[in-house]
Amino acid sequence: MGSYRDLVAHVTPEAHVNTALRRDPEPHEVTPSRALPKAVLFDMDGTLVDTEPYWIAAEQELTEAHGVTWTHEDALKLVGQQLIVSAGVLRDAGVPMAPADIVDWLIARVRDRLAAEVPWRPGVLPLLADLNAAGVPCAIVTMSYRNLAEAVAAGAPEDTFATIVAGDEVTRGKPDPEPYLTAAERLGVTAADCVAVEDSPVGITSALASGARTLGVEAVLPVEERPGLSRLRSLDGAGLDLLARLAAGEIVDEY
Repeated sequence: MGSYRDLVAHVTPEAHVNTALRRDPEPHEVTPSRALPKAVLFDMDGTLVDTEPYWIAAEQELTEAHGVTWTHEDALKLVGQQLIVSAGVLRDAGVPMAPADIVDWLIARVRDRLAAEVPWRPGVLPLLADLNAAGVPCAIVTMSYRNLAEAVAAGAPEDTFATIVAGDEVTRGKPDPEPYLTAAERLGVTAADCVAVEDSPVGITSALASGARTLGVEAVLPVEERPGLSRLRSLDGAGLDLLARLAAGEIVDEY
C-alpha cells in the first residue's frame, strides 16, 4: 500500500532494483526569479514513484488468499498510513496473521515488483535533475523502512538524495511532523525553509505541521484544499521557478 512502510525485509538495494532502469535525465536550463528552497523533501509512494497500485494489488492478493472481503474503497482508506497500522486493519478484517507477518508478506510482493520496474511518477526525474544541477539537496521522507526506500533511491541518478528518513527511524510517523522535522535537521536547515511534496492526506498533514511549504500532488486520492497548501495535478512540467515561488510563501493552486 502506498504508505505501507514498516518492517521491510532485510535485503540490499541491489536486490530491489534493476539497474538498467536507472535514467539520468538532462537538467533544464532554468534560472528561477526568486531564491530556491534550502531543500526539497519528497514523500515516496505516490509522490516519487507510482507504487500505490503495487500495495493495493498485494493487499487484494493477500485477502483473497484468506477468503476475506476487501474492496478498493477499503484499500484507499489505508493510503498514507504506517504499514504496521495498515497490517492491523487487515488482521481485523479477517486475515489470520500477525501484523508483523502481514507486513513482511506485503513488502515481499512490492519488492518483487520494484525489482522489475521502479515506476517513477510523471515529471519526477526531470525535476530531480534540475534540483541537483541547482545544488538544492533532496530527501526522501517515507513511512517505508529504509531498505525499500534505498531500493527506490538506487533507481535514481547517483547522489540525487542527500538523506532518507524512513519509517524505522522515527518514533512518531506521519501524520506527526517528526519525519519532516527529522529530514530538515539532518540537512542542517529548518523545515520552514524547505518545500515538502506529498500526495496523501496523512502525509500532507505531517508536512504542514512541520512548517514546511507544502505541495500536494494528486496520486490515487484527490488533494483536498487546505489553508497553506499548494496543489498540482501532476509534477509533469513543474520546475525550479515554481519551487522558488513556494519557498517565498506563495500558495500555488493549479488543481
